[in-house]
Amino acid sequence: MPDTRVEDAFFDRDLSWLTFNQRVLQEAGRTTVPLLERIKFLSIYSSNLDEFYRVRMPVLLALAKLSKKENNSVKVDQSLLDRANEAIQLQQQEYGRILKANIIPELKSHHVQLIYDEKIPAQLDEEIERYFLSQVLAFLQPVNLAEAKSSFFPNNNELYLLINLTEGTQEKTFILNIPSNELPRFYKVVKGDETFIVFLDDIIRCNLKRLFKDATITGCFSFKITRNAEIDLKDEYAGNLAEQIEKQLQKRDFGLATRFLYQPGIPQATLNLLTDKLNLQNANLVEGGCYHNLKDFSSFPVSIASLSNVSWPKIAYPPIVKDQSIFDQILARDILINPPYQSYDSVLRFFNEAATNADVEEVYVTLYRVASDSKIVNALISAAKNGKKVFVLVELKARFDEANNIKWAKKMKEAGVTIIYSVTALKVHAKIALVKRKTGLRTVYTGLFATGNFNETTANFYTDHILMTAHQGMLREMELVFIFLAKREKPTNPDLIRFNYLLVAQFNLQQAFLALIEREIAEAQQARPASIIIKLNNLEEKILIGKLYEASQAGVKIQLIVRGICRLEPGVKGLSENITARRIVDRYLEHGRIFVFHNGGKEEIYLGSADWMNRNIYRRIEVCFPVLDQEIRDEIKSVINLQLADNVQAVALDKDLNNVPVVTKGEPEQSQYRIYQFLKSKYEK
Repeated sequence: MPDTRVEDAFFDRDLSWLTFNQRVLQEAGRTTVPLLERIKFLSIYSSNLDEFYRVRMPVLLALAKLSKKENNSVKVDQSLLDRANEAIQLQQQEYGRILKANIIPELKSHHVQLIYDEKIPAQLDEEIERYFLSQVLAFLQPVNLAEAKSSFFPNNNELYLLINLTEGTQEKTFILNIPSNELPRFYKVVKGDETFIVFLDDIIRCNLKRLFKDATITGCFSFKITRNAEIDLKDEYAGNLAEQIEKQLQKRDFGLATRFLYQPGIPQATLNLLTDKLNLQNANLVEGGCYHNLKDFSSFPVSIASLSNVSWPKIAYPPIVKDQSIFDQILARDILINPPYQSYDSVLRFFNEAATNADVEEVYVTLYRVASDSKIVNALISAAKNGKKVFVLVELKARFDEANNIKWAKKMKEAGVTIIYSVTALKVHAKIALVKRKTGLRTVYTGLFATGNFNETTANFYTDHILMTAHQGMLREMELVFIFLAKREKPTNPDLIRFNYLLVAQFNLQQAFLALIEREIAEAQQARPASIIIKLNNLEEKILIGKLYEASQAGVKIQLIVRGICRLEPGVKGLSENITARRIVDRYLEHGRIFVFHNGGKEEIYLGSADWMNRNIYRRIEVCFPVLDQEIRDEIKSVINLQLADNVQAVALDKDLNNVPVVTKGEPEQSQYRIYQFLKSKYEK
């Protein structure tokens, strides 16, 4: 039977997420990783931590309050918030060590001087002063803190300086913005063989006398405030969902502060004044370094080929065949695209040909996160203008992408595209597209099933799988999904639509996965080989975890690859000793979901959009799909076996969900490199 720890661990998912971010930080500290790539990992870590404070910390703060209430019905670990803060503090200390002791000295050895928490060299004064006067000064807006409560509200995750000064006999405190949204965070100056990189923050600091001419500056400290990002959409909301989201977006950056991050050394009296004036009493007060928003390292203005990853040119597949459309190639056989190893051009070609092919009559697609300059959306607009029926489900509740999705939805609607928004309480996370063509008297279906968004930007660094198929049975079921979505209703009965091929959340997905695991249990109980391989981004849903524990106890061999949150505890004697779990962090973000069931030697393989999280299982429309073509099945197995053999970029998760190095006496196996070489040798002949 499932262990009670499945329930007890419910709130530990956020700590599990922090161990994933710790794994990202480890990449920044590995000397085997090229220097400029390590700087990118520092950026990724910082960006992830900001999201943690916006999305996950509000929950931990609420739980901390709940734990203090008497007679509450929710079992809460009172130490959870303290444990999270302790983990973050240790990671931040390691971040500072990596940056100061490793990154900056190595940059200097390559004639790149990052001016970090030190005086700007005198030889740069003239150029820095010119840049300040001509570019920076126009964006500066000092605010007297004494007046801040009524006239000033710090924006979420934007940078500020807190300045103490005296004017005559008066002591004053000002807040000054650092305009890193309008100007580059780093300013580069080349002097002979040396390249100097200066923070925008320091350019402002060393020119403060130009703003406060008659004052004596007694202190200058940086800070930023991170705010709650959760959008509170209730089922009972009336009116157009797009309008509701737009209103919520206006409120988002005015949400409650979850973190006040400040430079050490601020006098306690000033800190108290700032806390009072900016309503930060309930925020986590975190003492950081001299600089914040180091996610800006993503735009570090240095490009040296020898300090970057060796380029992996994208593999072109399928080949362009003269006078043959992509649809005819798909009709001939299923095609699997594995971005970013393989080019995304064939996916763009699918939508482009749909827009211009005279035989195409209808196009259907779900859009979750749209690229800021989406070629796919432009193709859909062209399709509508070319007289085709175009139906697009736009998910407006894709966190942090709502505004961009709304922008594109309006453009498509103006062009004649039928736009459907999901119902308020149900996200549509499925990644599916359907094209109907008239061939003689027949209507032929061609479609895409994907594990990731139809987004040509993220396709450059997210590993995903896109199945191009003309399997009419699967595509008829896809059409049923679109028909259901057009009704804009929550499913009231899981048997409302019968699916024979697809696994669709809210209908049969959870039940089907439970049955697939149960079949392996039955095989193991008959002393026959039984195994499961699952690759996910996050694993937290307690019923499915409980069934995996049950399978382990029955003797089923289970191998997990979980990138982020993992609530399952592997390797626990008597519970999960037949389960191993690992995560992989490398140059690309692992994003594809893969499910492999032994099935008595007749393996069943599914790909799909669904993680095993509460939100995916209970509050979203997700689609997982079978891989029926034997050659593609073999390819998927080769890919996942290479990942299971990784002993370079993979770490194992122990029973406490800590990252444990993979120890092996064999040759180094870096799965992403091996996958690239495997696909290259297969398709570039």
